[in-house]
This record gives sequence, structure tokens and C-alpha cells, in this order.
Amino acid sequence: MSMLFIHHVIGDLTVGKPDLMELYDSDTLEVAAHVIAASPEASTVVLRRSPESGVMARDDRFVGLINPLEILGFLARNCPDGDHLQRENLMKVATVKQVVVPDQGSLKEIDPGTRLIDALEMMKQGVKRLIVRKSGSWRGFSKRFSVIYNGKWLKNNATSSNATTPTSTSSTPRSLATTSEDKFCSLSREDIVRFLIGCLGALAPIPLTSISSLGAISTNFAFVEGSSPALEAVTKMPLDPCAVAVVEMAPDGTQKIIGDISAYKLWKCDYSSAAWALANLSAAQFVIGSDENGSGEITVPVPDITPSVDDGTPSVVPGVSPKKRFSSRSIGFFNNRVDGINIGAASLTRGRSMYRGRSAPLTCKHDSSLAAVMAQVLSHRATHVWVTDGDTLVGIVGYVEIIDAVTKRAAPSTS
Repeated sequence: MSMLFIHHVIGDLTVGKPDLMELYDSDTLEVAAHVIAASPEASTVVLRRSPESGVMARDDRFVGLINPLEILGFLARNCPDGDHLQRENLMKVATVKQVVVPDQGSLKEIDPGTRLIDALEMMKQGVKRLIVRKSGSWRGFSKRFSVIYNGKWLKNNATSSNATTPTSTSSTPRSLATTSEDKFCSLSREDIVRFLIGCLGALAPIPLTSISSLGAISTNFAFVEGSSPALEAVTKMPLDPCAVAVVEMAPDGTQKIIGDISAYKLWKCDYSSAAWALANLSAAQFVIGSDENGSGEITVPVPDITPSVDDGTPSVVPGVSPKKRFSSRSIGFFNNRVDGINIGAASLTRGRSMYRGRSAPLTCKHDSSLAAVMAQVLSHRATHVWVTDGDTLVGIVGYVEIIDAVTKRAAPSTS
């Protein structure tokens, strides 16, 4: 099975990948929202512009990743009671640098000839995106020896004497824009798992083994109670995966999941509406939203704002305090129904049966096979699956857990 990872290079996974959409820390949040929506994943790479004089080292250009929840949290904290126009204006003046959490370790530029097994090890150790140069070509393996053997990363010039690399690849650090011809793409953990699911036969018998037997269930997850403010979830949000479970606490202390607040569900949301909801609603109200026909709709007083009759753009009307209608569609949840249930603290006792559509949490059982979980994550374009035992939340499976489970028996022996 280890041959699958040794005899594939990361360049095999870049075929057909679009060029990297560059977002700089000096860009506005409005630009960031457009780039995130157009990105293949629900987060995008943030770079630092090169100085006009001098050359910036390759790794110094990487700032980190930005996702929709970071932007929403910023808007909700800085404009909790403001109107739509105030939030829109804030997005036009605030920069990505004010929001993004610097994390250079989440990004790594690698050669297209890097072995797949080395790329997997990088991701297991915290790298979320691999930046791969698309220009040029490669032959054979660029890194015959790796962390699998000696426990540390080797530079490009630390390859073996019988490893063949292109002349354009050297030990000299390269920036993302060394030449105008250089083009890059990014590979995420989703891309890696999407490749692995096409190789289930070579991975046997691991794919048919339960996630509990493989130790792929992480019990280190964040959660908030449904009656807590939705904004509390942002303060507890882990970086990997970027998700917080919204739970109902049972008398015996167990947790029943009723939804989750995560970056991937808000991938292409209306930032203004979602930021208002995050600042003013409970966690349960935020994840439930309302059905699209009006039943169960949340109606909250909003001072001095009324929608324009012509184009629906909010406008200020002094002395008027109409009602703001918040629905699941307005923040990115679709095909959601609450079946006429009033959304409030009392309704939480009804459990998960009231949740439908994209607002429902993605769950699996502790005895689900790894292949089933991989298919579930990829088909929903999700970053994680919540694991339940009956109605009780017991853990979470993300891409790191999947990659670790697939590769734990694949590493070559060092003896």
C-alpha cells in the first residue's frame, strides 16, 4: 500500500487545477469576500506584497488563510447594531490585515515533484494548503528522502544523487512571482482526499474499517449551547476544522447536536445579513434560520431601517422602526424547513428532527466506515463530519483525521 504514496508526486494532483487567486493583506474585506466566493474552497490564501526595493523570501510572502467566519466575526463585533449600509461601508474600508490570523505554517510552497507521501506528512503536521508551481516540468522524484526517514524537512538541494529534477528547480528561494511566466495553484486537504478516494482498492482494507477502529474520531471539538449568543461561537472557533457544534445539553450532561456554525456553510453567504444574525441571534436561531415560505420566521426589531421598494436596498428612515426578516436563505442556507415551529428557546427541546436542508449538521455513526465518511465529506464539500452515538455527540472527523487514518499503516519502515 505504501507504494501508492511513494510512486505518486504532488504534480499528479495539479492537472486541471485553476491558477492561484491571489489575495493580499492590504486588500479590503469586500475584495476578500469576492475572492472567497470564487475560490474552490471556503477559504483563500492571503499573501504579503513584495517590497518595491529588494526581494522577499518565499516563506515571508505567506500570511495565512482567511475564511468567511473571520470576516463575519469582525463585522458583528464592530457593527453589531448598525444597518446594512454601515456594514457594507465597513467592508469597503477594512483590510484583510485587520482580520486574518497570521499563520505561515498553514501554507507551504513545494515542488511539483514532491512525493505524495511527503505532502501527506506535511498536512498531518499542520499545513493546510500546498502552493505548487504549475510552470515548467519535472521528471521522477524530486525528494527521494524525506521526513518519513530522518524526521525533518529537507531543502530542495537535499535530494539523492539519483533523483532527477528540472534545471529550473534550485535550492535558491523563489517568490511566487519570480518571473512573469510562473503560475501557481493551491492544493487543499480536500484535493488530497479526493485523490485518495479514487484509490480505495490500493488502500484496502483500511477504507472498509470503521472510523472508531482506526482511531479517526477526535474528541477535541468546540461547542456552544443553543441558547447562547451566536457570536460566542466565533470566540470558541478552532482553526482546524473551523467549526463549532451547536448543542442541546441533556440532564445527564451529554450533548445533542442541533446544528453547527462553520466556515464551509457560510462559503457564499450574504455577509451583511449573516453578520447581523451573528451579532443579534442565539446560536440555535442562527443555525435554524427559517423556512422560505415564511412559517417559523424570526422577526426582530431593527431601528431606522426599511427596505427600498425599488431595488430592496436598505435605506434610513428617521423615526421608523420596522421589522427585519431573517431567513436561512439570507445567510447561505438553502432548502431549509422548520415546518411552522416557532424558533426560540422552548423549541430546542424538539431535538434534531426539526432541522432540514443545508442547515442540518452533517453527521455519521462511530461505526461508519472510513470510505463512507470520505464520500460524505467530499459530496457535501464539507470540512468535517460530526460523529454521534444515537442522539449523543461524541466527536468529529476532519481531513486531518482521514489522512492520518489512511497513512498510519503506509509509512515505510525505518529499520
